Amino acid sequence: MTNTVFILNGPNLNMLGKREPGIYGGKTLDQIGDDCRDAGKEIGIDVDFRQSNHEGVLVDWIQEAGAAAKGLIINPGAYSHTSIAIHDAIRSVSPLPVAEVHLSNIHAREEFRHHSWVTAVATGMICGFGPYGYTMALHALAARF
Repeated sequence: MTNTVFILNGPNLNMLGKREPGIYGGKTLDQIGDDCRDAGKEIGIDVDFRQSNHEGVLVDWIQEAGAAAKGLIINPGAYSHTSIAIHDAIRSVSPLPVAEVHLSNIHAREEFRHHSWVTAVATGMICGFGPYGYTMALHALAARF
C-alpha cells in the first residue's frame, strides 16, 4: 500500500471562494486541493482529493479509503452534524487514522454546529484554521505512518 491519504469534502464545499468568504475564506476548493497535493509531495504522501454533495457517495469513498489508503481526512461539511451513516462508515474502516477538518471553528458558530457525529470516531479534529487545517491534518497523519 502506498502512502495515500484520501481527502474527502462534503456538501457545498465546491462553492468555496464564492460562499460566505468572511467565514470560509477566499480560496476555492481546487486551490485547497492543489495546496494539499503540494504539501503531500513535500512529506511523501500521495493525495486523493475529492468532493461530493451526496452522502452515499461519501460513504462509498470512506469505505474505499479503508481498503486503499493509509489515512483519511474528511471535511464532512453539514453532514458533520447530521450523518450517522458517515459516522458508521468511518467506524467500519477502523483502525484507519481519520482527521476531521473544518475551515471555521464550529464551536464558535451556531449552536447546531457544535456537535459533530464524526468527532467520536475520528482520530482527531482540526477546526478554525481555514485551508491550513488540511495541511495540518496531512502532517498529523504522516506522523502516524
